[in-house]
Formats: sequence, structure tokens, C-alpha cells
Amino acid sequence: MSLTPTTLTGYLDKTATFLPRRKALFFGGEIVRYGELHARALGLARVLRGDYGVQPGDRVALLMKNGPEFIYALYAILFAGGTVVPVNNFLKPAEIEYILRDGGVRVLITQSAEFDPVLAHARAQLPALRPLDIGTVPWAAVAAKPLEPLINVNPSDRAVIIYTSGTTGRPKGAVLTHANLVANIRSIGIVLENVENDRIVLALPMFHSFMLTVAILAPLSIGASVLIIKSIKPFRHVLFEMIRRRATVFLGIPQIFQALATAPIPWWLRWLLPLRLAISGSAPLSAETLRRFSERFHFPLREGYGLSEAAPVVSFNPVHGVSKAGSVGPAIPGVQVRIFDAQDRELGVGQDGEVAVRGENVMLGYWNQEEATAATLRDGWLRTGDIGKLDADGYLYITDRKKDMLLVHGNNVYPREIEEVIHQIPGVREVAVVGRSDPRHGELPVAFVVPADNTKLDSQAILRFCKERLANYKLPREIRVQTEPLPRNATGKILKTELRKLAQQATDSTHDTTP
Repeated sequence: MSLTPTTLTGYLDKTATFLPRRKALFFGGEIVRYGELHARALGLARVLRGDYGVQPGDRVALLMKNGPEFIYALYAILFAGGTVVPVNNFLKPAEIEYILRDGGVRVLITQSAEFDPVLAHARAQLPALRPLDIGTVPWAAVAAKPLEPLINVNPSDRAVIIYTSGTTGRPKGAVLTHANLVANIRSIGIVLENVENDRIVLALPMFHSFMLTVAILAPLSIGASVLIIKSIKPFRHVLFEMIRRRATVFLGIPQIFQALATAPIPWWLRWLLPLRLAISGSAPLSAETLRRFSERFHFPLREGYGLSEAAPVVSFNPVHGVSKAGSVGPAIPGVQVRIFDAQDRELGVGQDGEVAVRGENVMLGYWNQEEATAATLRDGWLRTGDIGKLDADGYLYITDRKKDMLLVHGNNVYPREIEEVIHQIPGVREVAVVGRSDPRHGELPVAFVVPADNTKLDSQAILRFCKERLANYKLPREIRVQTEPLPRNATGKILKTELRKLAQQATDSTHDTTP
């Protein structure tokens, strides 16, 4: 136990052995200590093995809202030798079905009271799938089961498959091993200067790779605590909870920090916050938001960069030392970043090109997608699809995002997926989806739809069609039905640059579909 662990389960074993009484999780009025967390995870692992037949390598999905049970189940799957498939709980039943089917998921751990429609759909379409309702687990009996290890977990074993939207319109599963994630949490611990007395605020969805690694796996690997927030609304309650629980690190998305920078928060409340650090991820943080936030709060706000395929953190602005506005910082320890042109030639300082990443944190590949893996992992480098540049100090600047990708309230949305749904509507000749910048949501999808000859299309009917097939955050907030063809270049490619300009012009056909 004195040796440095090489697996996620090994880290929890060690922490629970040496710090069983230390507080691991806070959730409302509930406090869970490391010994309890460890016992519940191991006990549930025995249930998965004995009652559900989970074998090493089997995929087990998590469809749950934030709470301690998500973490029990996460580690239980790992202790059983399985592979965790976190599912975005904002997705619609058909979208979730695709992930379960594509991943060959054997068991779905969920909360039936919260996800009855999804569960009913999954049972009908995937009869071999075995659901486990986490709400019915008798934790006292489960935790009393023998605590001896079930199987020998190896660093090379698959730990997590995170499905991330793809430009083909179908999500791809990024396969991460224990070694990938362990490498990332070690590096994160260094750059965030994590210590066992830290209390990390987890206010965003646990299924997100940013939260999974930075707010769960990293702190629980060193004996720190996780403060799970039930809801970020109203945010004043979150502030009081952070004060009550003496939180030290808060993770959020730019929209949260933008609101904090301008909200009427009393000075005394701001100064009572015990935070030592705020971290912005998932979307670009504007220099203006950073400036305003820094003027109001006594602790630093730092921005980083990552992607699910890299487990996910790639770079981060130092907590102490030089932090550059507009930059996502230098590469974290153990990770290399290079910039390549279209011919795979490395570019120099200040030159824009595709960001490429190399390190032990980089995924094995995409689940069951050899071509996509070969296109993304080339010559030992993960080609991110993001456009960026490096300065003379090695700080990374993201100057553009993945082609056509939108960031809606921190969630990746690919226009192709929306376009394919709208194309299913009879009478649609062509469709293109672009983003319109929005101060509240980051970006909003705008759909330009051209009907076939002698066909009338109604924007509200199109929206209703989309609502049945897409998660709410993916829905177009504006649908423009037009008779003139979409603008194209000489080779027939739709000129989305022109459409983006048009999308910025407000119209009366905006539909606010924010949940």
C-alpha cells in the first residue's frame, strides 16, 4: 500500500485504508466518509458480479443525476473489472439507445423514478439489457459484504468509455484506460496544487469528462473531499453551501463566471467565500469576463483546455506564476502539445494550425471505429481538430474550434446531427445549421431550411419534430424557412460563413427551447 497506485481502484483502496474516517463526500446534509464510500462501492461491485454477471471488460452504463450514488456505482463498476459508460442524462431515449447499443452495454445503472421513459424505451429495444435501479439498493446490507478485492485490475484495462458527439452525426466512444486517467489525475494534482484538505465543488453534471476526472477521480485519489451541489439554481444557495462546507476549489463553465462577475452579490458574501481557486472549462472564457471576475473576487480564476479523448485535461494556466488572459495555459506535466499544418508539418511560434496532443493520457481510440481512430491518432499524436497557436513561452491559444461545432451552455453540439434530423422531414430540400453567439448560452443553433418545390414547411412543426429526437440543448433556437437556395461556392459547398452572418441578425422566429 505504500507504493503509488497505478489504477483508479488502487487509489481508492489506499485512501480508504489510511484515511477511513476522512470526509469524502458532502451532499446536502449527508456526509460520506472514505471507509463508507469504499465499502459501498465494493459491496455494489459484488452485486454486479454475483447477481448481474458482470465480467472483466463488460460495459456498464450510468444514467443518473448528481449524487453520491453515482460515485458508488462508478467505483463499483471499476472494482468489478467493468468499463464505465457515463450517459448524458439530457439525451432523449433514442439517443441513449444508440449509445447503449453501440457500446454493447450489459447493465444499465439508473434511477427509475427519474428516467422511466428512457428505461421503458431501452427495455423494449434492447431486451438483453439488465437495468439496476440504484434507488432500491440496500446500502447497509451491501456495505456489510466482505471487502476483499474481487479481481486484479490492471493499468491497461479499459476504465471508461466517454461518448462524444462526432461530425458524422453519431457520437463516438473515446476509450480511456486506468493508465490514461491515472496519468491525468496525477498531472492535475500538480498543476492545481491539490492537497488532501481541499474540498472540491461539483456543481456540473457528473457524466461530463471535465467533472469526472477533475472533480471526482482527482480529489478522491488523494483524500480530498467533494462537495456535490444538488442544483445551481438559485446560485446564492450554492454560495452559502460553499461557505458552510468550507469549499476550496470551484469548477464551472464561462457562463457561470460571467454571471458571478456581474451579479449583485454583497461584498461581505464575496469575501466570506473560502475558495482558493476557481476553474473554468468546457468552453472559451472571454477576457472581459476574466477581468471583471478578477476585480470582484479575492481568489484567482484560471482557464484550461481539454477534450474527452485526452482524459480530458491538456493545458492549464498556473495557479501561481504567469497566467495569460486569452490563453489556456501551457501543457500540463506529462503532456506535449504541438501545432501542425494541413500537411502534418509542425508549425512555429505564433502560427495557427491544428492542435495535436501526445501523452499517457491520450485515449486508446474510439470504440468500434477503426477509421475514425486512425484519422484522429496519427504518428503518435492525437489530432484534436481544434485550431490554435503556441507563444514563445509554450502557452496555448485556441483560435478556433472544431469545424462547425457549437458550444451551447458548455455542451458540444454538432450541426450535422441536427441537420440529419431535419432532413428526415418530408418536403425538406436542404438544411444548414450554424451558431449565433449568445451572452447567456454561449452559442445558439440556427437552422436554415429550404423546402422542396410546392411544399410548405412550418417552423413550429419542424421544432416539434426535432423535440422528439434531440436533447433540449441541441434544439435549434431559430428556424428560418426560406425559398431561395442556400449560398454555395463553386464546388457546391454551403457557405456557412455567410449563414453565420445572417444568423446574427435577430428575427421574430426565435424559439427559446432552453430547459
